[in-house]
Amino acid sequence: MSITIPEEDSLEVAWVGRPGSRTRLRAVVAGLHLSAAELRQEGCTRGVWLTLRPSGVGALLGVPAAALAGHVIDLADVVPAMAELPERLAACRSWPQRRALVERSLLTGLARYGERADHRGMRATLAALAGTSRVREAAELLGCSRRHLSGMVRTELGVTPKEYQRLVRFETARGRLVAAAGEAALAEVAAMSGFADQAHFTREWRAMAGCTPTEWLRAEGLAVRGPSAGDRPPGEGRASG
Repeated sequence: MSITIPEEDSLEVAWVGRPGSRTRLRAVVAGLHLSAAELRQEGCTRGVWLTLRPSGVGALLGVPAAALAGHVIDLADVVPAMAELPERLAACRSWPQRRALVERSLLTGLARYGERADHRGMRATLAALAGTSRVREAAELLGCSRRHLSGMVRTELGVTPKEYQRLVRFETARGRLVAAAGEAALAEVAAMSGFADQAHFTREWRAMAGCTPTEWLRAEGLAVRGPSAGDRPPGEGRASG
């Protein structure tokens, strides 16, 4: 889950493929979601971006992760006590000051909301899901039924166990692409990240990011290694852009 706070201008946010979903937010809190959201920023493109583990959202923001699933919301609506954070960040004169301010704000939230529940069980559950390719395998590792696992994960996170595994796999691949600065071949990243093959990797990336891996790499200014034709599943036309 993420929080995005631009230094100056607000963000324009829209769900890809959903006409009429465009809105403007001063600071963005994004819950777990499998659809592509497009963020646009005019003028200065600097700002603060941080990620939070689902198990820590309640302790730091006072809102359960499940309540934010599938949503992109203004920070002020999620945590009214942090409504002035964007303006306070804009007034800072250095990035170390901004970092310290964000850390203080989150620690204040931790003191306010505290650990309302024992998250050790959920951490073990998410670790099992992240370390397996099938929900049934994770349930066996945890010693529970698949139905019990599904109900617990949906209640806590607002997504199904399989959807969570898809999110983990996507984030793993994205991290590898960024770490390699685009120099890793897409087929290698697909294999290392748990995709069946490069075609599967491309289909998932298009569904969750709204573009192909190659298009994303080019938009991020990263190099692309390997033939561009390998970016598409067999039988599909070359994507434009």
